[in-house]
Amino acid sequence: MKKILLGILLTLNQIGFSQINSSEIDALAEKARTTFNVPGIAIAVIKDGKIIHEKGYGESSIVTKQKVNEHTLFGVASNSKAFTATALAMLIDEGKLNWEDKVIKYLPDFKMYNDYVTNEFTIKDLLTHRSGLGLGAGDLMIWPEGNNFTPKDIIHNLRYLKPVSSFRTQFDYDNLLYIVAGEIIKEISGLSWSEFVETRIMKPLNMNRSAGSFVRLKDTTNLVTPHVPIDGKLKPIVRYKNTIMDAAGGIYTSVHDLSQWVLLQLNNGKINDKSLFSEKQHKEMWSLQTIIPATTTPPYNTHFSGYGLGWFLSDVKGYKQVTHTGGLEGMVTQVTLIPELNLGIIVLTNQQSGSAFSAITNTIKNSYLQLPYIDYVSKYGEREKNQQAEADTTTEEVWKTVASNLKDKKINPRFDQLEGSYEDAWLGAITLKLEKKKLIFQSVRSPQLKGEVFYVKNNTYAVKWDNRYFHADAFIEVTFDSSGKANNLKMKAISPLTDFSYDFHDLDFFRK
Repeated sequence: MKKILLGILLTLNQIGFSQINSSEIDALAEKARTTFNVPGIAIAVIKDGKIIHEKGYGESSIVTKQKVNEHTLFGVASNSKAFTATALAMLIDEGKLNWEDKVIKYLPDFKMYNDYVTNEFTIKDLLTHRSGLGLGAGDLMIWPEGNNFTPKDIIHNLRYLKPVSSFRTQFDYDNLLYIVAGEIIKEISGLSWSEFVETRIMKPLNMNRSAGSFVRLKDTTNLVTPHVPIDGKLKPIVRYKNTIMDAAGGIYTSVHDLSQWVLLQLNNGKINDKSLFSEKQHKEMWSLQTIIPATTTPPYNTHFSGYGLGWFLSDVKGYKQVTHTGGLEGMVTQVTLIPELNLGIIVLTNQQSGSAFSAITNTIKNSYLQLPYIDYVSKYGEREKNQQAEADTTTEEVWKTVASNLKDKKINPRFDQLEGSYEDAWLGAITLKLEKKKLIFQSVRSPQLKGEVFYVKNNTYAVKWDNRYFHADAFIEVTFDSSGKANNLKMKAISPLTDFSYDFHDLDFFRK
């Protein structure tokens, strides 16, 4: 084993300024799999109108041991957002709407927290992450799997989400507004978002194995299983199957099929000299809409960064970069384009370490930018280890305090004063119920949000979710009324590494 790893390292160190070849990509993929404990990876490189590398590595599942290949299906999550933007661009080309049309023209029930914002909100605003909502605001309506919210619920509940910044002034990534965009597509075309994307985009591109969501896949015989580390051991987890977030992150595809999408993008929207969408709309989608602060540091010396329509935009070593990532629990992916080099890179994985796709993408990209070799796998591996250690320290301190409290018979956690039903304006009802001297948190509309509540200190409690792959245990801050009874609950994640879609901090529960 040591000789194999040494051989991989020597191969990677030889990349230097030359463009990376397939054997070097093979070595890179295997080093990333080993370092980041990723069961399966699929990689494609597209250059000058051709797929010059497409290959799978490792296993679709640590249980079945099925091998990953170029046709293995992955959930690509937010890489679906560019498909949503493209679908709207196609409808604009057909004269059926405009980017500056107001959302309420098509969805009269659409309402934001502020009336001015509601009335001024445009189709373009749905895609640009500048609404004023905070990072991942309202994502607990789509996450975790198994809740019963609908797109209609989301459109209604947007009015209860308080902004964290002024309208069109700040970038804060969101998912809910892409779901609204999907409803616009349905309203105008008469097709669901998935039907439109499959028939109008995927079919012309011969993305024959792909679908707008997992439940619409025709063939699941070659499909990855998502994996996450639980208590230090990698385990397969239940797949996200909810269709509510299709327009924000529903697509399942293979690295081969997704290469056809990249070829389309690099060819200005043309397939075999036939335009799927106009060059005008292509330029619009790749134009900066929302500014994101950039860091000018080597090796890329980035001077601008921002978001277009469905894509992140920046410059790297003087070249424009168009990219996006996507993350579901147990699956993370990245698509990167350098249009001036006619280069596309796709990395799909079935473990939630974003460090793996970043290391692979940057290594391949740097070889085409003629930059000196950087061992990103080792660099990001060390960074990830340090971040995890820091997060573990934070969470361990909390649970040590809890354990100590459980032994201290003098402490009264006042569970009887917490027991009852509470309501949040957009997530709905939860209950805190005593069961065999344990206080159990249960969400009514999102059944998987269930766990035991523990006393920490003062008016602070912590909920430990039954489902351990969430990595999202949360503090509960309790306000008691003059009689000593709890009447308000606020929450926030304990670990700094908790995914932003567990937006507990946006909740505000009052006793019913």
